[in-house]
Amino acid sequence: MDDGVRTAPVTAGRKPITPTRVDGLPHLAIECVSPDVDGGRFPIKRIIGDVLTVGADILKDGHDLLAARVRYRSPVSCEWRHVPMAYDYDSDRWTGHITLDHVGRWTYTVDAWTDVFASWRDELQKKVAGEQDVSLELREGAELVDSAARRTRFGDARTALKRAAAGLVDERRPLADRVATALSERLLALMHAHCLPSDLTTFGRELAVVVDRERARYAAWYEMFPRSFSPTPGAHGTFADAERALPRLAELGFNVVYLPPIHPIGVTGRKGANNSLQSGPDDPGSPWAIGNAHGGHFAVDPRLGTLEDFDRFVARAAELGLEVALDYALQCSPDHPWLAEHPDWFFVRPDGTLKYAENPPKKYQDIYPLNFWCEDREALWRACREIIFHWIGHGVRTFRVDNPHTKPFAFWEWLIAEVKREYPDVIFLSEAFTRPKRLKRLAKLGFTQSYTYFTWRTEAWELREYLTELTTPPVSDYLRGNLFVNTPDILHEYLQTGGRAAFRIRLHLAATLSPLYGIYSGFELMENVPLREGSEEYLDSEKYQIRQRDFTAPDSLDADIARINRLRETQRALQLATNLTFHVCENDRMLFYSRHGAVPGETLLVAITLDPHVPQETTVHVPIQELGIGPDEQYVVEDLLTGARFTWRGARNYVRLDPAVEPAHVLRLARGASWVEREDLE
Repeated sequence: MDDGVRTAPVTAGRKPITPTRVDGLPHLAIECVSPDVDGGRFPIKRIIGDVLTVGADILKDGHDLLAARVRYRSPVSCEWRHVPMAYDYDSDRWTGHITLDHVGRWTYTVDAWTDVFASWRDELQKKVAGEQDVSLELREGAELVDSAARRTRFGDARTALKRAAAGLVDERRPLADRVATALSERLLALMHAHCLPSDLTTFGRELAVVVDRERARYAAWYEMFPRSFSPTPGAHGTFADAERALPRLAELGFNVVYLPPIHPIGVTGRKGANNSLQSGPDDPGSPWAIGNAHGGHFAVDPRLGTLEDFDRFVARAAELGLEVALDYALQCSPDHPWLAEHPDWFFVRPDGTLKYAENPPKKYQDIYPLNFWCEDREALWRACREIIFHWIGHGVRTFRVDNPHTKPFAFWEWLIAEVKREYPDVIFLSEAFTRPKRLKRLAKLGFTQSYTYFTWRTEAWELREYLTELTTPPVSDYLRGNLFVNTPDILHEYLQTGGRAAFRIRLHLAATLSPLYGIYSGFELMENVPLREGSEEYLDSEKYQIRQRDFTAPDSLDADIARINRLRETQRALQLATNLTFHVCENDRMLFYSRHGAVPGETLLVAITLDPHVPQETTVHVPIQELGIGPDEQYVVEDLLTGARFTWRGARNYVRLDPAVEPAHVLRLARGASWVEREDLE
């Protein structure tokens, strides 16, 4: 019979004590240990500096008092350490807390035992209060204390325990003095330190938590194609050209610059403009068609420059406080060196040809998928791992992974574990626009962040439902959603038809709903023309051609982007992931939510319209109890985006938003000691 627990002696450097049990059965039950993912099959995720709260139900027959601890190992030590767990009577649950102060994989479990001395002490207190004879109880206590003394090898503790044991049964001492010794806090502390339990029981599984650096939870991403940044019209851009764009991105407040594949691009089957099957001599091709005579995944497209040029790009980004993320796309063009060296790594059709990638009705004749279950799979998997190690050697610590749901789950679990064993600070972003359960499975397997369905959530009810799911357990224990507002593949109808206001609304939603969000270059210029009606593909997509832009356009969204990113940098509440709560808003074309801070004065209230066409007004229900505001109390809130102040009273208050002027309020309480001057945002 396996009830999820096992018994084990406490050693602590001493001779093991054999547990007292009947037929090897444990005395205690440890159940419902949390947090966990799928019963401990996968690790949970946290950020360095977080405090992990571990809970458990611990049960035993009778009235004995119990004790418990969280036992854990950090990534930098092989030794087990432990912290005590406390019992909460109201919830009938035990909890303990671990401060996660190193990046990497931690292990934890729960130990519990009968606190024999505390149980004896509790019974003694009750009998003394009932004025009963406690002579025998004192003798029993003396035996417990003497047993602990005999197991304590030497030192002041052993002497003190022996003296206490003798004092409990010394009938020359007044009974009140003997009872006082028995109930003293000093003796209790000595016994907790030196009384070894005979029924120590350990939860039947060791659970894991992967601790990542702060950038895994909080970042604003910017996706750019370096080839589109040449100052010469029509010319192919280089890393040096893209490097000159970095100061602007830093000024806009972005943290991560993401580059689509930078490798040589195949010639065979190369696509032309708008995914045409015919390419001209000047068509650059899709960067995701990786590999030609100049090399494959370990090389850079010579039109972009050299590896040294890339290194300079990474170094300059770091100087500006930007991190470079690279696309990790495990696929090959027909010209990739692997096709000649390892044809068995691909799918061979009955007619001897290799199978190209398809996502019907889409066809990718310029891309061949890898066969991850080929006979030589170990060599293939190692080669894929070496790609990551190669770019880590060039200063890259973040990878956006292309279509991971089309590769084996087992491969990703192996690869991510292999990489993070040596480089625990590496971040993997999963581009998994797939079914929800597959998206979640990839997150469980180790992906640090995940693309989401945010782009397709435009109504109030579905935004509330989806973001609540993402930011509360169990999903928030393993999945971090990155809310990209657009991508080279996704131009949602909302942006196609909503005009400038639609872009501003989606920007403010993404930046205030999640600590992770991103935009694809051109969003700030409100590019919104689809390939055809009903399509989410861009006309003249940058995936297939160079697309130079004038980022100095006077009507760009740069001012909005800089403002919201500056606000995110100054407001801790916008940097956390699980502090989102939606509140009542009496107009379903608007949303009202809060991002909780550590204290009420740090909590932000966000009101935003979802209608890009006409002004909307509503009554919002402010969580006044959480903010320490009385039911009829008057207070002032300030919009941190504009500086406007509003005097409100009680819970129900009026909001009007005109998308042509300001689509959102980000409000902070401006009252008493909780008020912080607006100058801290400048």
